[in-house]
Amino acid sequence: MLNGFKKALVLSLVALLAACGGGDDNDPGTITEVAKSDTRLSILGEAVTAAELADTLSGPGPYTVFAPTNDAFAALLEGGVFKIDLVDSALRITDGRNRSSRIVQTDIIASNGVIHLIDKVLLPADKTLVQTALGTPSLSILVEAVTAAGLVDTLNGAGPFTVFAPTNEAFAALLGELGVTKDQLLANKPLLTQVLTYHVAPGRVLKAEVPVNTPIKTVQGGTFTVTPALTITDQRGRSSRIVATDVFASNGVLHVIDKVILPAP
Repeated sequence: MLNGFKKALVLSLVALLAACGGGDDNDPGTITEVAKSDTRLSILGEAVTAAELADTLSGPGPYTVFAPTNDAFAALLEGGVFKIDLVDSALRITDGRNRSSRIVQTDIIASNGVIHLIDKVLLPADKTLVQTALGTPSLSILVEAVTAAGLVDTLNGAGPFTVFAPTNEAFAALLGELGVTKDQLLANKPLLTQVLTYHVAPGRVLKAEVPVNTPIKTVQGGTFTVTPALTITDQRGRSSRIVATDVFASNGVLHVIDKVILPAP
């Protein structure tokens, strides 16, 4: 089923050279190994593996690979609110309503382009960030907090925004950490506003576009960093894991996290 995709990937990324430099005692690893070890090429590594090309690009070669970065793949997907997952050697598209569609046949060539057959009609996003969170049971406390802080209109606005959304369990852990009840936290609007806006970044930043080990500026004004393993470090040195990514909304995207992050005291 994926022969067309494999062929397209090889033809677009790899050129066979007649000759190449000799061996080197300081072996940097095969093309596959280099791609998988370079955080800028993680999506290419996933694509090569899903297309069953890892062995080919670990072979004797020699090859020249024109390697798209993660940003290049992200730009490819910016044509709409869709993303493509490479899962179990199958191409899947997630549409704007977070529905999954499978590509069942690829590379049907036309005179002015190419057609890929999918098994589900794609639909654009129809819910805002707040509405999307409202429809997710594990984010119900986040919705309560956004409402209590008076941020509903903001997060229903045009945006786009990227929200790092703490789960109910994350809020429960925060209450124990701060030694307060949920009612006390929700009643403290200044603190609540600071905390919540620290979880919001301007723009729509998909997983593939998250800058790693680089300060990400938030709407609150503070920054946090994200590691290649998708662990957030806040301004108090606390860690939170991103446990779900790229939940689409009409005015941005949600990434779910397992711990509330906090700005500097």
